[in-house]
Amino acid sequence: MKSFAVNLFALLLFFAAAGCGGDSSTAANDSSKPKPKSMVADEPDPMENKGIGPITSVTLGATVDAAMAEEGRKVYEKMCTACHKPTEKFIGPAPIGVLDRRSPEWIMNMILNPEQMVKEDPIAKKLLMEFNGSPMANQHLTEQEARAVLEYFRTL
Repeated sequence: MKSFAVNLFALLLFFAAAGCGGDSSTAANDSSKPKPKSMVADEPDPMENKGIGPITSVTLGATVDAAMAEEGRKVYEKMCTACHKPTEKFIGPAPIGVLDRRSPEWIMNMILNPEQMVKEDPIAKKLLMEFNGSPMANQHLTEQEARAVLEYFRTL
């Protein structure tokens, strides 16, 4: 009986080993390859995502409006610097280069409507987790103030 069990075990081991090998180009090994962006669910293009809020369209001038940017700098320094440093990560992300990563509409909606954005917008949800669950405080800026801050971000 003992030799029967040993033979059965050897046979099972043989079949198990035979089933594990194979060509490295099989579909089973393709799961380790990164999926193209179009195949990743729930990841909108950050430059196409306008966010959730009152802003549906923003037209940026060919050049920075210096007066508006200066007004935006003042608003930013008064309302935002407790959590954001212009060029480095702090409690919140640095705004430097943000227009290369997000649409102008998304940025303004995040400024104007942060509570709903972190609940419903996939990018804002991801940022909330990246920054240890620290939600952005609503500073109750007007659309004009938010637009000025956006113009200031263009200068960073």
